[in-house]
Amino acid sequence: MDLNGKTVVITGGARGLGRAMASSFGAKGATLALLDLNPADLDAARASLEAEIPGVKVVTTPVNVTDEAGVIAAMDAVVAATGRLDVLVNNAGIVKDGMLIKVKDGVVTGKMGYDQWSAVINVNLNGVFLCGREAAERMIKLGSGGVIINISSISRNGNVGQTNYCATKAGVVAMAEVWAKELARYGIRTGAIAPGFCATEILSAMTPETLAKVTAPVPLKRLGQPAEIASTAVFIAENDFFSGRCIGVDGGLRF
Repeated sequence: MDLNGKTVVITGGARGLGRAMASSFGAKGATLALLDLNPADLDAARASLEAEIPGVKVVTTPVNVTDEAGVIAAMDAVVAATGRLDVLVNNAGIVKDGMLIKVKDGVVTGKMGYDQWSAVINVNLNGVFLCGREAAERMIKLGSGGVIINISSISRNGNVGQTNYCATKAGVVAMAEVWAKELARYGIRTGAIAPGFCATEILSAMTPETLAKVTAPVPLKRLGQPAEIASTAVFIAENDFFSGRCIGVDGGLRF
């Protein structure tokens, strides 16, 4: 796909990896449609992107990706504002970590709450389903094909203390694989990216000692840069023979 003039929707697009992906797609001449919860963050992202990339068009829409009616309205708003919907990056996600069961001296002292489980499932899995479904419908109606990219994680392979998060990040890869088979007839490709530990706001704020512990098991001995994840998303969108696969961008780390 030639990204120049195409519309790229990015959920969780105002900060972190979403903001980095917006920059990379915008540099390719794409129109950006950023979806996020916080209107102030969206305004700041739009202003910084317009300053960074001369002539870039940025549309912002506040939305909760778990709200079906809100997602439908947001996708309609993108098409109304830009006339297209060519790429969706399902990036919005949350973490609420905890051990499945906590035991001390043979006594169960705690367990992952159902609220912890359901909150992460709702955003990371249901949100991806809703946004993917609605984007695919509009791509089909517009008749120009498209690409759907789900952001997974190295945790899809299983990480202690992340039962909920791991389940969702494995699930979004499975979605991409199913959608590749279902949607190819309409010219829609899919993909997933599984980042390792990246230099987003949370990890970048760690003390040097904590950061050293995080990067110690990584063969490349560093955090990934958001721009490196973003370039992978651009690759998936541009490579017309890529579909239904997950790319790990993790510095060689394995759980």
